[in-house]
Amino acid sequence: MDKTKIHKMWIADQGDGTYTNPILYTDYSDPDAIRVGEDYFMIASSFCNTPAVPLLHSKDLVNWKVINYIIDKLPFDYYDKPVHGCGTWAPAIRYHEGTYYVFIPMPDEGIMMCKTTDPFGKWSEPAYVRKVVGWIDPCPFWDEDGKAYMVTAFARSRIGFKSMLYMSPIEPDCSGVLGDGQFIYDGHVTQPTIEGPKLYKRNGYYYIFAPAGGVATGWQLVLRSKNIYGPYESKIVMAQGKTNINGPHQGGWVDTNTGESWFVHFQDKGAYGRVIHLNPMTWVNDWPVIGVDKDEDGCGEPVTTYKKPNVGKTYPIATPPESDEFNTRHLGLQWQWHANKKDTYGFTTDLGYIRLYAGSLSKEFVNFWEVPNLLMQKFPAEEFTATTKLTFTAKQDREQTGIIVMGWDYSYLSIRKEGDQFILQQAVCKDAEQQNPEQIKELANIPVEHLKMPGVADNEWQTVYLQVKVRKGAVCTFAYSLDGKKYTTVGEPFTARQGKWIGAKVGVFCVTPNEGNRGWADVDWFRMTK
Repeated sequence: MDKTKIHKMWIADQGDGTYTNPILYTDYSDPDAIRVGEDYFMIASSFCNTPAVPLLHSKDLVNWKVINYIIDKLPFDYYDKPVHGCGTWAPAIRYHEGTYYVFIPMPDEGIMMCKTTDPFGKWSEPAYVRKVVGWIDPCPFWDEDGKAYMVTAFARSRIGFKSMLYMSPIEPDCSGVLGDGQFIYDGHVTQPTIEGPKLYKRNGYYYIFAPAGGVATGWQLVLRSKNIYGPYESKIVMAQGKTNINGPHQGGWVDTNTGESWFVHFQDKGAYGRVIHLNPMTWVNDWPVIGVDKDEDGCGEPVTTYKKPNVGKTYPIATPPESDEFNTRHLGLQWQWHANKKDTYGFTTDLGYIRLYAGSLSKEFVNFWEVPNLLMQKFPAEEFTATTKLTFTAKQDREQTGIIVMGWDYSYLSIRKEGDQFILQQAVCKDAEQQNPEQIKELANIPVEHLKMPGVADNEWQTVYLQVKVRKGAVCTFAYSLDGKKYTTVGEPFTARQGKWIGAKVGVFCVTPNEGNRGWADVDWFRMTK
């Protein structure tokens, strides 16, 4: 297949039977994956962004599409505003007797479960498996005798300790726990920050695959025992070694219908988030070895380029969605809101645009860290250009719309209504979580269009094209155009920074500091190019 005909920002499939890591240069953090027949499904955490817990599908473990979200809206009203670092943490997906189960930890609320018989369709509303604070990273397991279990980790920020794993007996239908379980592993001495456990069984051994050592610097640990409650022996089965792939860990073991074993996991890439890698896995003396073990010490190193999994067939290149023409009433699956969506944020149409109503800023507004109606998507590659066409209908002074790169630091390029003119401006905010104010620089006055729009005054609307180029190191430069052909670079370069447990995001917004009659922005399209 000619990759030049596929206008995607990152393609892992090399078209010659090999792939390059990361398979997704995108922030699908804390992945877990399963195979059901010839289909692979992968999920990821998404914290306070909604819809929550993206579901991806593949036929070959290399080419992935986003097909769904597990949760439309977080089931607590306080998530109607951004609660950064909270919400949906590392989930697990399993298939048992015709039903798909996803276990989702919400560290401040408890262990939740959603299920379905059709992963492409509607999932059940979140239900408690256990209502508890500080328990995270659950994974269910059904044994041959029909009994079910759940292994979990702990968040020190909520419960006061970490680096411990716990096994609970649960109802086979996952409706709750069955009495007390027990601690099964203490990693404080040799495996600090052990978390993200995934539970399997093979050749009479119970295996727990668990990351340790921290997000950016850790390694992949595996525990095994003949008894589900232990004692467990441990072995580090993958680490960075001499590669430049830092902290290769936390994910899921999947097999192919041809008998191969593979491991899907993340690598922390700062502003780009936790990107997804695929590594081969072999078994030696009933221990897994992940990656390539050049020195044969039982601990592999992650690969950069490798032969694709043998799934018996060849499938076409596929990637998650990026550009959006907004030509249908269904919002593209690349988009998430900064918090729970409200109908007042706007609506999609089948007329070729999405309308964003100006969200009212709070009276105590300091910066966009608190703004819920940011419509954003993950960075799709190390380098890309995002361009959008906006028609802004302003009703009051100081209303604005623009394109934003959001994280702990953020910057946006916007047009703001002031009297009879629109002002092009760049905002930069450093350490937004610390309630630091934006630094605003006015860049140009935008001439007002004099074409008539029914019911709209001449000085109320303007069409503008806004653009941000992201280059290596997450360095961003902004530009604008009035005709969509000639772009003028403006403002100062900005280096993107990750958010709280998520990578930086790029998207659009429309806000007003005023009450009463609100304006809106019609987003004609949002396009990604290299």
